[in-house]
Amino acid sequence: MNYRLILQFLGSLLQFEGAFLLLPFIVGLYYHESQAKYLLIIAAAAAAIGTLMRIIKPKSKKLHPKEGFIVTALSWLLMSLTGAMPFFISGEIPHFTDAVFETASGFTTTGASILTDIEGMARCMLFWRSFTHWIGGMGVLVFMLIFLKSSADEMNLMKAESPGPSVDKLVPRVRTTAFILYAMYTGLTIVSIVSLYMAGMPFFDSVCISFGSAGTGGFGVRSDSCASYSALCQVIITISIILFGCNFKIYYLIISKKFKDLLKCEEVICYLIIFSLAVAIVCICIVNEAGSVGESVRTSAFQVASIMTTTGYATVDFDKWNTLARAVMVLVMFIGACAGSTGGGIKVSRWVLYFKQIKREISKYTHPRSVNKIRLDGNVVDEDTIRGANVFLMAYACVFITSFMIICLENRDLVTTFTSVAATINNIGPGLGEVGPMGGFSTFSGLSKWVFIFDMIAGRLELFPVLIMFAPSTWKKK
Repeated sequence: MNYRLILQFLGSLLQFEGAFLLLPFIVGLYYHESQAKYLLIIAAAAAAIGTLMRIIKPKSKKLHPKEGFIVTALSWLLMSLTGAMPFFISGEIPHFTDAVFETASGFTTTGASILTDIEGMARCMLFWRSFTHWIGGMGVLVFMLIFLKSSADEMNLMKAESPGPSVDKLVPRVRTTAFILYAMYTGLTIVSIVSLYMAGMPFFDSVCISFGSAGTGGFGVRSDSCASYSALCQVIITISIILFGCNFKIYYLIISKKFKDLLKCEEVICYLIIFSLAVAIVCICIVNEAGSVGESVRTSAFQVASIMTTTGYATVDFDKWNTLARAVMVLVMFIGACAGSTGGGIKVSRWVLYFKQIKREISKYTHPRSVNKIRLDGNVVDEDTIRGANVFLMAYACVFITSFMIICLENRDLVTTFTSVAATINNIGPGLGEVGPMGGFSTFSGLSKWVFIFDMIAGRLELFPVLIMFAPSTWKKK
């Protein structure tokens, strides 16, 4: 294990986080808020500590896959702990566990919250809270790859942090791929901000809501989430989160004018089909209480998009819907968004692979001598990718069941307990029952909150970068 190299990466991370903290500090200066000074203090401390950590130079700059996983997991933990400090020392979130929970929820783009009075928080802190979504959405290590010295092993970092059963480069160079991804990510975010502002949303709200939409996070700046915004704003948010839930590869294909290749993107096509079917079912279920077909379509589209992409915004309390509508919402929690997007969940591409494996097994029973290759987007999927998808599902089940049993110790109702775990490990935010869109996680015990923090980080990193830290062999020196 190359501990010095890991320390150097973590030092770089702290330097970047220190720079990120300057933006909410400027917001605090603009609004003349006293809490801004705490952002500057933590920014300076993070930059100073990061610089000290980088003084010790590693003997080798070779980053093995195992070390890439460790760097990624430790980076997200360190990022959450550091990002929580402004909330904690300013008194905006007086309990350290709550501050870490809120920050981890932000960086992992979960959107689960322990806050009960959002409007009472200083704007610079609200901005930092939403900005964590944008930082974590595409991945902070992917962002760092744009600026750090190029290395032949940088793909190990990108694979560890990027979601999906497999990670592909858009272009041969990893640094260029990272730059293209962030250029598209930033461009879509700016379009969302401008669109919401032109639709009548206050500029501050437009920025914060767009950060949440881009990262598919869900932190709002109002206690009712997005319910009090106009119908037009809600439509714009719906479109935004659907776009950010798509694999960013399709935007690169559009920019590259490879329109024929768009028809080969099976995952995105399935994603849109599942979304449309879910909206249709929910729309029929709530049409009477919505008052009109138009209102029903808008509400169902917003909520299905919000939960399926794991954003977590709400315009209504969907916990009050009928059983079928709520069942659909729980189902799309587990389906998730596309691989290569900013969304969470198990991912549509994995579900496509699972169903294709079922089809292949049935075909083997009926035609034992046939050789069927599984294809995705027109390309043959190698057996390592299929094995990885299957092992992921088993690991997911193990983590989910373990977390569920621990949360059961609180003796809450089954719906609240089950969906609280589903909402955190899938990086969604709201669940049902006490953790529904109008509820929260503030009443859970400290132990449960740390379990949720683990689930949020593990879910965002797709389990293995976090799980590998618990393997004794990981820390042995060769």
